[in-house]
Amino acid sequence: MTSVSALIRLARLRQWVKNAFVAAPLFFTPEAINARNLVQVAVAVAVFCLLSSAIYSFNDWCDREADRQHPSKRLRPIASGKVSPAAGLVFALVLLLTAAALTASLMPRGFALYPAVYAVFSTLYSLRLKHVAVLDVLIVAIGFVLRVQAGSAAIAVAPTVWIVICTFLLALFMALAKRRDDLTRDMHDTHRPALAGYNLRFVDSALTVVLAALLVSYFVYTTNEGVIRRYGTDQLYLTAPFVAAGVLRYLQIALVEEQSGSPTDIVLTDRFLILAVLGWILTFGWLIYGRLL
Repeated sequence: MTSVSALIRLARLRQWVKNAFVAAPLFFTPEAINARNLVQVAVAVAVFCLLSSAIYSFNDWCDREADRQHPSKRLRPIASGKVSPAAGLVFALVLLLTAAALTASLMPRGFALYPAVYAVFSTLYSLRLKHVAVLDVLIVAIGFVLRVQAGSAAIAVAPTVWIVICTFLLALFMALAKRRDDLTRDMHDTHRPALAGYNLRFVDSALTVVLAALLVSYFVYTTNEGVIRRYGTDQLYLTAPFVAAGVLRYLQIALVEEQSGSPTDIVLTDRFLILAVLGWILTFGWLIYGRLL
């Protein structure tokens, strides 16, 4: 009989931290903060948490045979037999329908497009696209952009091109770091066929290019005249050191320590990275909210 604890493990609750990107548009729009929008964003985050857990469950169902041959993934609930394949599939469907019900009953009409597209892309990723080199990491990065777009639709504001670009590049950087970890751990391409299209030289070059693009994009963003006028401050550049420190630390984890396997675990456990993120949030928050106090 399937236990509740096994279903909770199948849902991968730790991965819900990624859905903080849904709340990003509200953070970047001080004038939009009110009780209604806070509730809307909370529901939007809940929708993506349910949806992402449904996708993880479906992915584990698809990969159950391959996972049984993997040294660590064989312990996943479906692969280990703690959750039957049928129960895992039903669990994914229940989560999906719950997310759809929340969307239909509580969210504005424009919001529904983004979780729907996310669900379609993620399903195709689980079934086929994760086996296609380069396209696999692009799909992961697009998933984060869809989270930001959904958060914007929830509060009826248009996301700036800068938040979209920086989100895409940051997610792409982390996805590439994950592929590098797969390579350094000699994960066989029979388990992840996309690895046949990667090698360390390619991934390291791609990481360098994406990191450079990310830093340049963020530095341009903090000095953009339109952004300065919008927030009423020309000191956003003070947040740049935290961004540089954070991505360089992540790069150090990937290239020097070779421990970039789980982006979520890194973000939640690495003290240096946690301090960099908190420093960025507090500094950025003070600069754009301090004038309102």
